[in-house]
Amino acid sequence: MTANHALPNFSALDADSLPQQCEALLAQAREKVSALLQDPAPPGVENLLLPLESLDDEIGQFWAPMSHLHGVLNTEQWRNAYNACLPLLTAYNSEMGQNRPLFERVQQLVESPAFAQLSGPQQQSLRHMLRSFTLSGVALEGEQAKRFADIQQRLSELSTQFSNNVLDATDHWQMIVTDADELAGVPAMVLDSLREAAAAKGEEGYRLSLDIPSYLPVMQYADNRALRQKLYEAYVTRASSLSSDGGKWDNGPLMVEILQLRQELAQLLGFRHYADDSLASKMAESSEQVVAFLEDLAAASKAMAQTEVEELKAFAAEQGVDELQAWDVPYYSEKLKEANYAISQEQLRPYFPVDKVISGLFTVCGQLFDIEILPYDGADLWHKDARCYEIRRGDETLAHFYLDLYARANKRGGAWMANCRSRWRNAAGELQLPVAFLVCNFTPPTSERPSLLTHNEVTTLFHEFGHGLHHMLTKVETLGVSGIGGVEWDAVELPSQFLENWCWEASVIPEISAHYQSGEPLPQTLLDKLLAAKNFQSGMQMLRQLEFALFDFRLHMQTDIRSEEQIAELMTEVRQQVAVLQPPAFNRFQNSFSHIFAGGYAAGYYSYKWAEVLSADAFSLFEEQGVMNQEAGRKFCQEILERGGSEDAAVLFKNFRGREPANDALLRHAGIVGGQEATS
Repeated sequence: MTANHALPNFSALDADSLPQQCEALLAQAREKVSALLQDPAPPGVENLLLPLESLDDEIGQFWAPMSHLHGVLNTEQWRNAYNACLPLLTAYNSEMGQNRPLFERVQQLVESPAFAQLSGPQQQSLRHMLRSFTLSGVALEGEQAKRFADIQQRLSELSTQFSNNVLDATDHWQMIVTDADELAGVPAMVLDSLREAAAAKGEEGYRLSLDIPSYLPVMQYADNRALRQKLYEAYVTRASSLSSDGGKWDNGPLMVEILQLRQELAQLLGFRHYADDSLASKMAESSEQVVAFLEDLAAASKAMAQTEVEELKAFAAEQGVDELQAWDVPYYSEKLKEANYAISQEQLRPYFPVDKVISGLFTVCGQLFDIEILPYDGADLWHKDARCYEIRRGDETLAHFYLDLYARANKRGGAWMANCRSRWRNAAGELQLPVAFLVCNFTPPTSERPSLLTHNEVTTLFHEFGHGLHHMLTKVETLGVSGIGGVEWDAVELPSQFLENWCWEASVIPEISAHYQSGEPLPQTLLDKLLAAKNFQSGMQMLRQLEFALFDFRLHMQTDIRSEEQIAELMTEVRQQVAVLQPPAFNRFQNSFSHIFAGGYAAGYYSYKWAEVLSADAFSLFEEQGVMNQEAGRKFCQEILERGGSEDAAVLFKNFRGREPANDALLRHAGIVGGQEATS
């Protein structure tokens, strides 16, 4: 049967009418589910699984474009529409998750002789459905069932509010600098961007903001220590009671309520705490295993990190800074890096114009995975900066994806990949192709030059594209386990972190670099310095991520959070355990920790390190066989990317690597000697 190439029509979306459309769509879905439950025939693929997948796909196709626009065009109109639809969808999902007759019908199919005749992906999808029913409180009755649904509704509201508060607090803060001398040390290209940002607001001079493309270069390069302190204080107190806006967007009370409700949710399901609840659908087997995993990595990294801190403090002291403060760390780290390796991220930026990086990324993936990536002109786009592409293999179209690369007002910060549509074969035998959203917040082009990326941003682009490939190269045709669907959360970062490795390969650098004026690839001298500096402060960076992961996980092991102070105390306790640099007492990092309070990483931030073990170990096969080895690339594609969530991640990894994962490759890549041989 023919494949479905249809893409969303963003221009036709009317924010004001979407809530009404949502109500009608969900009412229709309820009627269809009711009809399914009246069917006297034994449950099977045609009269249960496929109709349920059809409903999920229809709702997904309504929600995905709208949710996307809420992230990239967060105007009042889109925010209102999103906020009106979200509780409707949350209520529907709660209702379906607690639909006992539907659960029993799925269970009947799983326990029937017909189950053995289903495909592996269909069986896996149905098993996941049963688990979702359990985790949605299907066994609860009466007041408990109602309370569970009410909690889910409230949590969806709180997470949206948390995210909006971070966005609003970030967008609200600005500083106009009229005297260029105050920005001494900041590279000319960054100054150009800051000047254009001011002009766009009708201001003279330079506009500083808390968006990363503005904030980070000032922290790294501005000689003005008082200016760095002012920016740091604004950044780390965002969305808190200590922020310069007087706590207008304070997330403190939201964090407490979110944690209390998650704990109550977990207890209703019979778990000790929310961390155990979270692990029910992950690779990790227990909360104790996760904590031990993180603490083992911290122990392996701490000596190296301590040495790095002492070196940084000694270097800063030579420059006249006797007491290194948090706002000094990025600045003197960059200076030390330049002193040791004669290289900086800003020095590299001219060699990584975004179009060259994208072209090289496509070439690398094309060779590794036997695909071709081409611009797609037939797409309706939401912004002039957005682009659309098509992935082909021979004459066959495999997928489409959108890129939205630049930071701007009313756009959520960070970088992410989101599912627009999943690969799926419907009851009529028609194949729907996957579509992905890939979003970053890079420095936009100016009237003088194209968008130029730091090497860190190059790795970010490769990272998100790895997620995209996981979603788009799947061959699974069962909706619930197609692409990233059904992949354990602590394995979902495997393809993304895996692809980052190619940003560091000497043979790949000429493919992704070309000076925006001369066209010259990154010179060997700079490449040597980049590679030599790869593990600069890698111990400190490792501990920073472990600090976040341990804080998140231990926070969700708490059973009685009553105040914001308890959250701050735990943050301090974790820092005292693993950090080698203690931030000032006013630091409120947790108030803008959207990953765990507004994203999918609650009791799951450890997944980055867990999957990094997997990705480093997976890449070691390419180190053995050649980084552009097409046979190894084909094997990764077949065993990991194409299989999606159709098999447990541990099984897929073992099929690819031929053994269980071990963390020695990760520690070696980070330049950290020693460590455990423990598996993740």
